[in-house]
Amino acid sequence: MAREKGTIAVLTGGGDVPGLNPAIRALTVRALLEGYRVIGIRRGWGGLVDLVRNPSADNSACYVDLDLDTVNRASRTGGTFLHSSRTRPSHLPRLVVPDHLRDTYKSEINDITPEIVKNLEWLGVDTLVPIGGDDTLSYGHRLHDEGFKVIAVPKTMDNDVPGTDYCIGFGTCVTRTIELARKLRTSAGSHERFLVIEIFGRYAGFSALMPTLAGAADRCLIPESPCDIDHLCQLLVEDRNKRASNYSVVLVSEGAKFRGQEEMVFSDQEQDQYGHKKLGGVGDLVSAALKECSPKHNGGRRINVVNQRLGYLVRSGDPDMLDSIVPMAFGNLALDLILQGESGRLVVLRDGRYDHVPIEIVTGEKKVVDVESYYDVNRLRPRFDSFQHKPLLVMTSDTD
Repeated sequence: MAREKGTIAVLTGGGDVPGLNPAIRALTVRALLEGYRVIGIRRGWGGLVDLVRNPSADNSACYVDLDLDTVNRASRTGGTFLHSSRTRPSHLPRLVVPDHLRDTYKSEINDITPEIVKNLEWLGVDTLVPIGGDDTLSYGHRLHDEGFKVIAVPKTMDNDVPGTDYCIGFGTCVTRTIELARKLRTSAGSHERFLVIEIFGRYAGFSALMPTLAGAADRCLIPESPCDIDHLCQLLVEDRNKRASNYSVVLVSEGAKFRGQEEMVFSDQEQDQYGHKKLGGVGDLVSAALKECSPKHNGGRRINVVNQRLGYLVRSGDPDMLDSIVPMAFGNLALDLILQGESGRLVVLRDGRYDHVPIEIVTGEKKVVDVESYYDVNRLRPRFDSFQHKPLLVMTSDTD
């Protein structure tokens, strides 16, 4: 192996998804062969927050040197062996400021970015590769603005990082949703019920739209288009009557809302460091409302509901084909950019081709479903006219 060219650090932030470990492996294998040292930062930004700049300190909970054996073993599994967190160093609550920094940072909310930069420099890191969603990557953008070299990799099962058609985790999310919806159909059909499946999707409805396009559901509700529950009920009754087993299926994004509803449905009111409350429960409301209004559209007879929140089932386990191949390509593309001396770039997949764009894009407009182009608000289904010359993931593209 050649002499060390420098040190690359990699971290994973936000929610875990299948495909993170393959991305870490791809980056590490290439980097080691090129003569770099690779450090894995533990617990997302949390490892850099807690690190103590003292050679005698035990920082094993904050970072680890990566080697071929470690990343090869880890790449066969889902999740992230580096672990993750929703830590936000620019908005750190006083209660979680590390003990060794509490004399310096005493406000209720603290920006400890100067410490993060010093910690990276103390570790000898030349380039940082954060893998995450727009929250994690927005702080990567902050470090780029501070003059630190950053190459970002998009990850989120909601597929809502701007600038890329695909984010690590989305393929497995769609695959799992299709599989689980098909399994749940047997109970819905046995009892002649509506099947309501709640799926992740805070602001963007791609994770409900794409499985519906693939035939996993009759209808879908997405955050971008508030629904009329009576209209949904009418459509589901019609779908149910057309099926020999007398059932119908609707996929509901966790961020979906009824028409006239001001806020999304939260499972609790506690906010994370990025200001997000935990979503969950809209499927319960949809189920109750469907049951109540079903007699109106079903000759006076009530239709009961099978109500299932998929939750972590769609983000756990091994990656599917896309989340095995795309992370490999993203990791290699990130290393290509490092070899070229680039910084402040986000690796992306656009119109079926791998590319990179300025990291600033993650702090711009949110990536959401183009309702006019891809969602039929009357049929509550995906809309498409022609697939000719469209990219592979046509409805997830935010490019012309």
